[in-house]
Amino acid sequence: MSHESNGANGLERAGLGEKTWAELREIADRYPEKRSGLLPMLHLVQSVEGRITPEGIEACAEILGISAAEVNGVATFYTMYKRKPVGDYHVGVCTNTLCAVMGGDLIFERLKDHLDVGNDETTEDGKITLEHVECNAACDYAPVMMVNWEFMDNQTPESAVQVVDDLRAGREVHSTRGPRLCTWREAERVLAGFPDDRADEGPAAGPASLAGLAIAREKGWTAGAARSATEASGAKGENS
Repeated sequence: MSHESNGANGLERAGLGEKTWAELREIADRYPEKRSGLLPMLHLVQSVEGRITPEGIEACAEILGISAAEVNGVATFYTMYKRKPVGDYHVGVCTNTLCAVMGGDLIFERLKDHLDVGNDETTEDGKITLEHVECNAACDYAPVMMVNWEFMDNQTPESAVQVVDDLRAGREVHSTRGPRLCTWREAERVLAGFPDDRADEGPAAGPASLAGLAIAREKGWTAGAARSATEASGAKGENS
């Protein structure tokens, strides 16, 4: 029996089944360099285990032919990979400068009190994990909250509480940009490269994000024209 087969059987007994083992291999096979598949492979582990587990690390290492230490180094570097179990819904409140100024800190404090949890903690019913997160690159919609990486724009303490209450009650909730909110494990499977049926439910960007593009079109600006103007200005300066 091969070393890989021994590893697969052992990991299946530890909770990673045959399907997960096969899908991890499928991800690795997408890339000319198999280790390039590590990030989506870790997302798949989370979709199955609810977090990054030692068994998941060993599985990725064995399939990719690298050490468990190398896998662990990646898993501990990126904040999207969790070492503690995550609830059905990961609620991330941006508390970076603009969101904080616009009310992000108030939202985070209200949710902590309302859910009776601290940062990076999960409610007793296992439904909500609350975390303050770094900039979500959605400053034009501050303050922003994300649920399983879907945007909830222009939030208030009251609207944020309503979102988590609806999620805990099992009611269908939509991102402010359209898509239905799925569970955290379902979202992790999508990040692993296994699409669901929600890709066309919402826009990639909203009006505030597209304002600059609208102005450029109104004025007839293009990237090429802007570059030409810059180059002409530079040439003029050199000749003066």
